[in-house]
Amino acid sequence: MDKKTEEFFDRLKGELEKSNTWPSIYLFKFIVPTDNEKIKQVEQAFNCLGAVIKTTQSKTGKFTSVSIDVQMESPQAIIDKYIEVSTIEGIISL
Repeated sequence: MDKKTEEFFDRLKGELEKSNTWPSIYLFKFIVPTDNEKIKQVEQAFNCLGAVIKTTQSKTGKFTSVSIDVQMESPQAIIDKYIEVSTIEGIISL
């Protein structure tokens, strides 16, 4: 992980620790190229967590927005999940 990404995650973790009590519901938002396999990979990353997953295709159909509401145990669990899904080709975390 590069230094800029590390700094981003450190800052996010600090903000999450201040703003929420844990465990807490967290909304993950991602954009992926519209490819059933990539969308499935994102969904599988949250499998067995009781997540509510909503997908919306862009007007052009090239991209799909994936919104995931899920109860997370801690800010570190959120960071770990972002790192896990970052390996999916073309994914953008919002």
